[in-house]
Amino acid sequence: MGLTSDKVLALALLCAVLLFVGTVWFWPRLAHRNWRAVSGRIGLLLATQVLIFASVGLGANQAFGFYASWADLFGQESGQGVVVDHDAGGGSGGPLQVVDTQQVNVTGGARPRVGGQIQKVDIVGRRTRIATPALVYLPPEYFQPRYRTRTFPAVTVLTGYPGTAEALIKGLHYPQTAHRLAKNAAAQPMILVMMRPTVAPPRDTECVDVPRGPQTETFFAEDLPDAVSAHYRVGKKPGSWGIVGDSTGGYCALKLAIHHPETYAAGAGLSPYYRAPIDPTTGDLFQGDKELQNSADLMWYLKHRPAPDTSLLVSTSRQGESNYKETLRFIDLVKEKKPTRISSIILDSGGHNFNTWRREIPATLQWMSGRLSDR
Repeated sequence: MGLTSDKVLALALLCAVLLFVGTVWFWPRLAHRNWRAVSGRIGLLLATQVLIFASVGLGANQAFGFYASWADLFGQESGQGVVVDHDAGGGSGGPLQVVDTQQVNVTGGARPRVGGQIQKVDIVGRRTRIATPALVYLPPEYFQPRYRTRTFPAVTVLTGYPGTAEALIKGLHYPQTAHRLAKNAAAQPMILVMMRPTVAPPRDTECVDVPRGPQTETFFAEDLPDAVSAHYRVGKKPGSWGIVGDSTGGYCALKLAIHHPETYAAGAGLSPYYRAPIDPTTGDLFQGDKELQNSADLMWYLKHRPAPDTSLLVSTSRQGESNYKETLRFIDLVKEKKPTRISSIILDSGGHNFNTWRREIPATLQWMSGRLSDR
């Protein structure tokens, strides 16, 4: 049973409850002062605490999507998938392969023409040779005969770090929200390409082209749009792509829109930060390249490089988010950098968590829809 399985969580909860009841039942028999009784009491208390904390941890992981598997949890992720030896054509099957499908959790979701469809895909970058999975949401219109020649705008949707693409569906409800907005004519139908920014797990590359390492920025700026556009009916004009993410994904979304306005006409960062950190999860991202490090600082980039022709959205909370003051400084800076456009969502209160982002996602997708072309 997998780490995110409901059965694992239910088993942990059941064992915790049974052990708690057993502790209450056997406690009088362990009331003596000999070493066996003391050891028994210590063992029961310790086992009960471990199971309780394990149940809480499993529940939190399901809610927030921190780790996708046991190997991911224990740092033994084997699916590195960074360098793949293919011919110049990217292999016989092309850069994107559909490996599974699932229905959208909406009314009538079993029928793609009504609920749309989520496709699990494997993508291999032609330039970077980065190989990574993704989940692609196709709106109902994509399957309806009257729209058979229509193209759709596409939005790259990124998790935080470490994150799982499944959390964008189960925890943040991106497909369900996009479906509801389009059904109510509050947003146009859009294709969502949902994935985590960690394309070289377990390393956090912060969407940087790491010298002699994963070329993550190039993957998201070039390989991913090319692979998706070659397989699906995505608009061909520069304004057809947007990108959104939370936390680390929010930083990546802003950076990619700023660095690559020719690809991303709009970038939305939910609770983002504005410069790439260096810590044990990232390693040395810049290898002494000062220009690369400066470019990964969005404030520095906007001050020292020509302003990009793109639209940006940032979110924060007056109470509960640590990025509040820095976000205000970022907004003030971008307001002076035409033709870059800046919008914001500022809540009175809200922490760095899924509940806050769920409150921001409907307005974010509406904002995104208004800035993308379907041609």
